[in-house]
Amino acid sequence: MDYKIFLTIFASVFIAELGDKTQLATMLFAADKAVSKTTVFLAASAALIVASAIGVLAGSVLSEYINEKVLHYIAGIGFIAIGAFTLYNA
Repeated sequence: MDYKIFLTIFASVFIAELGDKTQLATMLFAADKAVSKTTVFLAASAALIVASAIGVLAGSVLSEYINEKVLHYIAGIGFIAIGAFTLYNA
């Protein structure tokens, strides 16, 4: 395993997930005293794993048909568009 790649991906996803709607929803579920914290943790973890698996599969399929450099440009433009939309609506 390439640990440099692993740590880069881990840090990127970890920072992206901090404070997002998913984390807030998980905190709300965990705040319910009637709900098991273990259940909240396992369900939230499973959801992130499935969402990540879909991303990996989609990236693998797209890379067969689209050049990697073009995919990087598309991702960059997508992030810029989301940021601009967020700023516009703020």
